Amino acid sequence: MSTAAPVEIETPGHITRKVSLAAEQDEIPRYIVVEGPIGVGKTTLASLLAQALHFPLMLEPAAENPFLDRFYAEGHRHALPTQLFFLLHRARQLSDITSNDLLGPTLVADFMVEKDALFAELTLDEEEFGLYKQIHDNLAMDPPAPDLVIYLQAPVQVLQQRIHRRGLKFEQNIETDYLNALADRYTEFFHYYDAAPLLIVNAAATDFTNNHLHFSALLDRMFAMDGTRQFFNPNPSLLA
Repeated sequence: MSTAAPVEIETPGHITRKVSLAAEQDEIPRYIVVEGPIGVGKTTLASLLAQALHFPLMLEPAAENPFLDRFYAEGHRHALPTQLFFLLHRARQLSDITSNDLLGPTLVADFMVEKDALFAELTLDEEEFGLYKQIHDNLAMDPPAPDLVIYLQAPVQVLQQRIHRRGLKFEQNIETDYLNALADRYTEFFHYYDAAPLLIVNAAATDFTNNHLHFSALLDRMFAMDGTRQFFNPNPSLLA
């Protein structure tokens, strides 16, 4: 549940040219979702992609959730309102997606609604999850399938370092056990995920904000996707 602000940096000329060429050759996925656990950098990458591709950007509403800081500080007793806020807000966001009947939406998002139950199962007790599931099912959400999902992976130690570095006060209360459990849930979820092409990224070895070659190499892999599941694990010594 990232709370990072959208990244605003100048897009280098070689990346602009790369995107223009890919657009001419119809190689750019129209609806891209960036996912991964807390602190992995999904909001940063989604913002960079939206800026480079000139796509609308849809961000997870973490900063707007009035229960999130209490959940991280005090735990379980705030889990249900925290989760329901995200669920209802995501439902509203998805209902606002405008779609061309033939081509689908043009969009970059830093969340997918299918992962909402992942957090709910991790944080809610049996009765709370039953209530959550009832509300979820009654919303009857039918989100469009992404053209590409980018799943960012990093060890929990890296997630902790990045959470500490960005310095959001309430995030400093996140427990290691919670991060470990969350990372495991993401790994399991994407092990079986087959609803859209999936690009699995070693986020611990990349710095998309400060290293334009890392970002450029990721674009190359995105535009060349020719299967349902691929990996992006560049050697930093070669791309530095």
